[in-house]
Amino acid sequence: MTPPPSDPAAPPVTGAALAARIRAGELTAVAATQRALAQLDALNPALNCFIDTFPDQSLARAATIDKARADGAPLGPLAGVPIALKDNMCLSWGRTTCASKMLADYRSPYTLTAGQRLIDAGAIIVGKANMDEFAMGSSGESSFFGPTRNPLDHSRVPGGSSSGSAAAVAADIVPVALGSDTGGSIRQPAGLSGVVGMKPTYGRVSRYGLVAYASSLDQIGPLARTVEDCALILETICGVDPADGTTADLPAPSLLATLNDPIDRPVIGVPKQAHDPHNHPGVVNALGDAIDAFVRMGARIVEVDLAHVAHGIAAYYLVASAEASSNLARFDGVRYGHRATLQPGDELLDLYCKSRAEGFGPEVQRRIMLGTYALSSGYADAYYNTALKVRRLIRRDYDSAFAPNDRMGTPACDAILMPSSPSPAFKLGEKTSDPLAMYLEDVYTVTVNLAGLPAITLPGTPTTVDGVSLPVGMQLIGRAFDEPRLLRIARMLELAGGNRP
Repeated sequence: MTPPPSDPAAPPVTGAALAARIRAGELTAVAATQRALAQLDALNPALNCFIDTFPDQSLARAATIDKARADGAPLGPLAGVPIALKDNMCLSWGRTTCASKMLADYRSPYTLTAGQRLIDAGAIIVGKANMDEFAMGSSGESSFFGPTRNPLDHSRVPGGSSSGSAAAVAADIVPVALGSDTGGSIRQPAGLSGVVGMKPTYGRVSRYGLVAYASSLDQIGPLARTVEDCALILETICGVDPADGTTADLPAPSLLATLNDPIDRPVIGVPKQAHDPHNHPGVVNALGDAIDAFVRMGARIVEVDLAHVAHGIAAYYLVASAEASSNLARFDGVRYGHRATLQPGDELLDLYCKSRAEGFGPEVQRRIMLGTYALSSGYADAYYNTALKVRRLIRRDYDSAFAPNDRMGTPACDAILMPSSPSPAFKLGEKTSDPLAMYLEDVYTVTVNLAGLPAITLPGTPTTVDGVSLPVGMQLIGRAFDEPRLLRIARMLELAGGNRP
């Protein structure tokens, strides 16, 4: 399907430029919101990237922003910018479903901290984006409301679990969106959909109001069309939150002020594990082109050894599933969520079992059972505790890469470069019958979450598959809480690629 033709006077696709035009009075917030809603109405029937939309509320808020500008009141940095939130983020209006039958009609009494910070900055939330159920998936296909489709090829997946957020940005419905990343759920769909997606350091952004999947891994982050927009959103939402004890007690960093200041001769580490023979040829080519781009910028390329990355998938799916088993125990059919209809003679245990069997989809059930087994008596040491030990080794691998090795003469890396996934977007239904094949799509992303580090995916050299040009994502990983440096390096690569403003 061809998107509706763009009006030459339509607002730019980037959030930063759009906000600047609205502040300057060149464009009204109402007009920007109307365009986003028109795009949504035209494209969503085919893409299925939104679960819930808020047209009346969005337009009313846009009118309020326009009035404030007319009255000379100061406007926030995101005033009038339409945005989408992944539907595992609580808002005090609309539904918060997590793309699950379990919460199909749930309405939250409060708004998540990150969302409130966007609202306070003037953003206009036009809707809640589709996703893999409870953020468990790598393709966008496990949603109770049906799969999201890739805007570049409707027969292919957009990636997951932040599938709707990535598709909404890639389709130019909204310039920016929020997603959550537990094992790659921002970066992998960003790569498969051809947009920029960033996972901040664990603790950089409040998780208050994010429905938990795996509490030691989850992080909220932005998806956008440019590195600049990612920096703008992250600068807005990060910072300590008294409502979330896991947020770092650090001041919010200034990201935009230094974004366009290049790093002089950065040291870029390339893991030898990134040259995996199972990588798609298009991924191999894109990685080579990214390395060449850094060399032309004067960067020093060094090989690093992330020796335990091969065990990352096993460790991640044990840790994440164990935490999911605990977090999702609250959905029992009693307090809220889907409640099964009991038959005469049924008891309380029947209510629990039937409600959960009916409310959760197959992938969520699979991960709950895996996590419960890994935590069960007699198996916790063999599985869960072993996974925690591997997690520590993975973090140690990254620490070594980011520290100078005087004995070997290897300098400390400023960033680590690798693909965001081993293949471009695959066909809908291609991997749903093989969970392991689906899980392996996260091989380059899960270790970043296990180590708690920041990482950003941006478009690399595209590849052609079956006559269709498909994006290939390249991922840059930084030191903990060093988002300013990571974004500057990402901006250098973005400008060198010439495919982004």
